[in-house]
Amino acid sequence: MSTTLAAGSGFDFTLAQQLTVIALCALTAFIAHMALAVFNDGVRPFLLDFIQGRTTRSATTAVSFGLSAGFIFGLGAPMALSTGVLNPWLLFLPTDILGMLAPRKWLAPLLGGAWGAVVVFGLNGANNVAHDLPVDFLTAMQQMSTPILFLFTLFPVLAITKQFGRAWGAAAGVIELALVVLTMKLWPNMFAGALAMAVGVLMLIGLAVAKDLRRRREDRARGMVEEVAADDPMASLFSASAARLRRHLPLFMVLGAGVCVLAQMHVFGGGEATSFLIAKGQYAEAAQVDFYRVFGFVPLIATTALASGAYGIAGFTLVYPIGYLLPNPFLAAVVGALVFAVEVLALSWIGKVLGKLPSVRDSSEHLRSAITDTLQLAILFGSLMAANAMGGGLGILVVGGLYLFNEAMGRPVVRMAAAPAAVIVGGILLNLLHWLDLFTPVQG
Repeated sequence: MSTTLAAGSGFDFTLAQQLTVIALCALTAFIAHMALAVFNDGVRPFLLDFIQGRTTRSATTAVSFGLSAGFIFGLGAPMALSTGVLNPWLLFLPTDILGMLAPRKWLAPLLGGAWGAVVVFGLNGANNVAHDLPVDFLTAMQQMSTPILFLFTLFPVLAITKQFGRAWGAAAGVIELALVVLTMKLWPNMFAGALAMAVGVLMLIGLAVAKDLRRRREDRARGMVEEVAADDPMASLFSASAARLRRHLPLFMVLGAGVCVLAQMHVFGGGEATSFLIAKGQYAEAAQVDFYRVFGFVPLIATTALASGAYGIAGFTLVYPIGYLLPNPFLAAVVGALVFAVEVLALSWIGKVLGKLPSVRDSSEHLRSAITDTLQLAILFGSLMAANAMGGGLGILVVGGLYLFNEAMGRPVVRMAAAPAAVIVGGILLNLLHWLDLFTPVQG
């Protein structure tokens, strides 16, 4: 499989793409201002206190900024610059902050739209300047694509091992390895991890469902009956939150349409691995990768939405893979709106189903943890490869040193974002050393 990025890491947006990004950023900031949805899963639980008036807008904005800044500057911006593809950390985390920051409802979409304009008009200039430097750290960052794509393939194996033990994990690992080798041999133009990930995720879901069914059969055999208290305060909260979201269904349908259209334009990737696949023009493989991620996030998004009364900006993220595959933006708008409508209307039902499938809920947590573990290693390894490409041993010393310094300081920059941020800082430092005639850029 080629590791060359088809997109060339450029940002030549059409007028339609520019307007879509600006309009979507304005909309997401407006929705965040109303505390109806945010992208950051960590911020969503804090919104209940804001919705119920127990905390202030400024305090909630501070929480949002604290939980999002590292991902924006350490992951969102470097990923966009290295792939030439936009991502949700760069677009939606800032609009979370700007929307919550805005003291007036009319100001939120203006701030969000302004951020969208900064992205679509500013990234190309930053990209051109960086590529003209003696040490081209953006081209070097494309080295991250191979470890991210291939190590990401292993996340179902890690999840199976954590939930069902070493024997099942080893079996899944052997099966995935065999499928990767088989895919590379028989279908060289296909993303090598696609079939392996499909089988791994299906194994995990199958094991979890089988465990839940066994448990329910055993409970019935013992005569155990599930009882739900009529005055359960959590059930009451969930019902009120679902009703709040349903009241704003038309707005959510517009949001779903916008996100799906952006994905259909192929200038946006929903994840780290997906961004590189979109840049290579492998849209079917990108859809497959983001579809598997859905299984890890549906329970989290559904439960936090029902508990807080605030949904996710991308919903269950199903609109990402659907958008990649649709033939035109008009169809994407219709389908995206319908998908969000179904998601919002089904929230209460999904919450009840998840309550009866504890092993499936556990699987989603293990999937998210495994995705984080694989990507942290892949991004760190890829960042060191980028450091070597732009500066050899000195590059590795600088980038690795910055990463370790961040660890020693207690991770002021979140671990996943620390390594790409270190590549950019290291690249700037190597350029300064070159201008001082203290460093000669690596050729190649």
